[in-house]
Amino acid sequence: MDPITLAVVGVGKIVRDQHLPAIAKNPDFNLICAASRHGKVEGIDNFTSIEAMLDAVPTLEAVSLCMPPQARYQAAVTALSAGKHVFLEKPPGATLSEVVDLKALAAEKGVTLFASWHSRYAPAVEAAKRFLAGTRIRTLKIEWKEDVRHWHPGQAWIWEAGGLGVFDPGINALSIVTHIMPKPLFVTKAVLEFPENRDAPIGAEINFANADGVEALGEFDWRQTGPQSWNITAETDAGHMLLSHGGSRLAIDGREEDHGPEAEYPSLYARFASLVRGKQSDVDLAPLRLVADSFMLGKRKVTEAFHD
Repeated sequence: MDPITLAVVGVGKIVRDQHLPAIAKNPDFNLICAASRHGKVEGIDNFTSIEAMLDAVPTLEAVSLCMPPQARYQAAVTALSAGKHVFLEKPPGATLSEVVDLKALAAEKGVTLFASWHSRYAPAVEAAKRFLAGTRIRTLKIEWKEDVRHWHPGQAWIWEAGGLGVFDPGINALSIVTHIMPKPLFVTKAVLEFPENRDAPIGAEINFANADGVEALGEFDWRQTGPQSWNITAETDAGHMLLSHGGSRLAIDGREEDHGPEAEYPSLYARFASLVRGKQSDVDLAPLRLVADSFMLGKRKVTEAFHD
């Protein structure tokens, strides 16, 4: 089959670090253009808006939307209405209602909508899922702590309403947990820490539970310097599980196995190609729903001002 003609919209750090290398290695796609207010991709046609791009390139079949979530809905509506397949960088939107509407529009137009969760494709995630499916889980803990100054230097949008704050990385943990847990978790209590000069949280502590009575605790923080913590641990009848390094390593009672190299974004694009070829969509909202529930139930705690 001929490659799927593709464009990226919103040319920023994540596009350069992850999307472009993954697309270049995937024969199912041919990247023919890009749209961004500021960034450009060398060697292809570049436009300053998705509207101008769609008007100028009628052969385009699919778009990857990589701009901040606050601006993603309208771009997705534009692309879907034009009959294009759409890949949504995480989180898929600023609100649940937006993404539900996009899902309905994609079905109406007969095109693919893919809400991507890259951390689910980390090397050890599937092994963790199999392990938990075969045992009784007693407790679960999420520890997702990193340095915002290192990973998001000068990015003002993440501190605006809808930018998610610490849940921008934290939703990666929730995308893993919602995939590996045999039964869904729901939020029972939350405390969200907001810097006095920001509209999005810098830290959060969230309590979860599920229908089996399993309790889980999530600790999220954007102020950690030095080594970063991206860990999910579980106490089970079959032993202590540690899923670490963002889902890249799995150890049971201290015994670690090799689950291969990191290939999150190549796996995402393989999945997107499969969905497009099969005329299907994949729009799982479970991670975003847990974030929304945390905002609904969360107590607001004001902390000292944060400055880049």
